[in-house]
Amino acid sequence: MSRVPGALGRLAALCALALAALAFGGCGAGDETEGDGTVERTGPTRAQGGVPDNGTGGVGLEKLGDFDQPLFVAQPPRGEDLYVVEKPGRIRLIRDGQVAEEPVLDISDEVSDEGEQGLLSIAFDPDFRRSRSFFAYFTDAEGDQRVVSYVLGEDGATADPASRREILRMDDFASNHNGGLLLFGPDGNLYIGTGDGGIADDPERTAQDLGSLLGKLLRIDPADGDRPYRIPAGNPFTGTPGARPEVYAYGLRNPWRFSFDRSTGALSIGDVGQNALEEIDYVAAGDGAGANFGWSAFEGTNRLNEDQVAPDHVRPALTYGRDRGCSVTGGYVVRDPDLPSLRGRYLYGDFCNPALRSFVPVKGRARDDRALGLEVPALSSFGEDNRGRIYATSLEGPVFRLVP
Repeated sequence: MSRVPGALGRLAALCALALAALAFGGCGAGDETEGDGTVERTGPTRAQGGVPDNGTGGVGLEKLGDFDQPLFVAQPPRGEDLYVVEKPGRIRLIRDGQVAEEPVLDISDEVSDEGEQGLLSIAFDPDFRRSRSFFAYFTDAEGDQRVVSYVLGEDGATADPASRREILRMDDFASNHNGGLLLFGPDGNLYIGTGDGGIADDPERTAQDLGSLLGKLLRIDPADGDRPYRIPAGNPFTGTPGARPEVYAYGLRNPWRFSFDRSTGALSIGDVGQNALEEIDYVAAGDGAGANFGWSAFEGTNRLNEDQVAPDHVRPALTYGRDRGCSVTGGYVVRDPDLPSLRGRYLYGDFCNPALRSFVPVKGRARDDRALGLEVPALSSFGEDNRGRIYATSLEGPVFRLVP
């Protein structure tokens, strides 16, 4: 069976194998939450390979509920509610440990959720208490990527569909490599991770093309007003002939998940590889502006397309091969004060390997990379709340919080 490229497209291959073995119930579809809000604590499990971690012990997983293919967890600034993004096009609310029965928003009738497509993430406005706005990234019925905003009702339980505002639409030519994460950075601007458009080897050469929005990390200011967004001061390619001013960094294949260190502002990117290497990039605060991460001149540290030139590209902090997984899920530098054994370590995983791992980022390189002794099968994403607590989602349905 050939390898399906991308972060979530591998699910089809996994399901086919599982059905043949009658071993993978539901093929990652998950169960619809019944809204009973059961919180279940599971103790630390042994990492794949059978060796428990010796330096990051005392960490467990607390199950918050089951969902329909959850992809992300977000929290409004200064809020307590949690919002879970479901791939088919729904947003669910967790309040006081209870999962609400009705979705906050349901746009499943206009979302394409084939393969790696779907409702992929949301991000709350830093000025949420005033605006009540949040932003959503999804694949529409035509297969294009869209960023839109909605206004959340005062009850926090429903979003007004009529409040939708179109922010950005990106034409796409394939169903995979969609990127899909929205995050507000420490500077208050909205960062958008986009894939190279799909298919193998970056055939349209979008990732190194500054005139394309694909294969990039974009930075915009979706401020209120007549325009959908503004270009922030300091965007590195503003004024460069032929370049899109939204581009903040480039040379990415499928930056499925990225994050900012809440203490230092450093940028970390989990960039899903093709046939050989998965890649995690790490740059100090501000050094991501104008950075070239190498794809498709390089896959990780391997030279790939000889016609592509990537001088002075940022070398990965970490790469790993097919013996460890097939689709990296980037995470966060842990700053949760209740998890002292993990503080300052970058947490990550892989969709095809349930073992969670962490390393210490030192001057753009990974040090002391090791397994935690915790497993999340079909790991689709991590999330972080206002207190720095870390969440992990499984495409099979469960959402977990890392706890002491």
